[in-house]
Amino acid sequence: MPPPTQYFNLFKMARLSLPAIFALSMLCTASYGTAQNTPLLSGGVGFFSNTNAGNTTYTPIMQPLLAAPVGRHFLIESRASLLETWTPKGQGTPGYDHMHFVDLTYLQGDYIASQHLTIVGGSFLLPFATYNERLSPIWISNFQDAPISSTIGIQSTGIGLGGMLRGSAISRRKYSIDYAAYFSARSNNSEFPARRSAGGRASLYLPDQRLEIGFSYSRLLQGVNENFIATHVWWEPKDTGLRIRSEVSRGEHAKGYWVETAYRLQTFGGPDSLIGRLEPVFRMQQTFRSDKSTISDGVPLVNTQRADFGLDYNLPHNTRILTSYARQFSPNGNQNVWETGIVYRFLFPAWKGK
Repeated sequence: MPPPTQYFNLFKMARLSLPAIFALSMLCTASYGTAQNTPLLSGGVGFFSNTNAGNTTYTPIMQPLLAAPVGRHFLIESRASLLETWTPKGQGTPGYDHMHFVDLTYLQGDYIASQHLTIVGGSFLLPFATYNERLSPIWISNFQDAPISSTIGIQSTGIGLGGMLRGSAISRRKYSIDYAAYFSARSNNSEFPARRSAGGRASLYLPDQRLEIGFSYSRLLQGVNENFIATHVWWEPKDTGLRIRSEVSRGEHAKGYWVETAYRLQTFGGPDSLIGRLEPVFRMQQTFRSDKSTISDGVPLVNTQRADFGLDYNLPHNTRILTSYARQFSPNGNQNVWETGIVYRFLFPAWKGK
């Protein structure tokens, strides 16, 4: 994230470029609108508060997402983040500092070559482990904060600029194997920052058990070359409200893990009952620093342990209330983190289809 002195310039530049990019995407699909699938506008709008060591920050945020098909085999995807933050000035000074931030998270084109291969080009989320691609949108994640170790292997930006191959290698009734392999070039562009790297992910899914096991690898190819590996396990037992997600990741200077469980109380009158909309969540996470020679992996410089306890409430019309308390332990000092928020998920076609 840019330093505070650059926020205003970044905001002005992004404010001009984002509408232009979205307008271009829409124009590219307009001539196909009557014959092809209708483009979809989706995303989430939220308001969050975070109280850390007695200081409370307020953040309204919007994350719009565009999925625009062009013909039968092409798809344009993009997601942006628009947020403002009010942070206490600190050191006994009354009032808040106010900052804007607008960012195009990714912008990619997909060519669906076959049922086993999709070719991706542009700026894309790095397919390392699972959090970066699957759980980072505000309308999906159970907690406001990403796991501490989720920065390992995603090369500080979480974004690649180049090409990617992905798809289902094998699909059977009892199991399926999917893959993703990418190469990213180096980019110092303020809107599409990326580091030169390569890697990928492979996952095995067992539909009867609703179990997924995967392995990821990434190599940083600029500066001091580094290798990163990760494994993930997701399990969602059938006919229950239980979900278990976990990752273990390791770099050459740090390693860490997180385990997250969520249980929707749908056994009490169904998922739409007053109690059935409640969803207790818990996450345990730790990071371990082997040396302090680099901070490029985004992991704290000291060993850190944190436990998050949350209670989410799933309101009608795709609205969720998120509440959580976390206790973090480290040699630099222990602290409490309180978070609350409300998120609304929207989804509608760009125009009326046939």
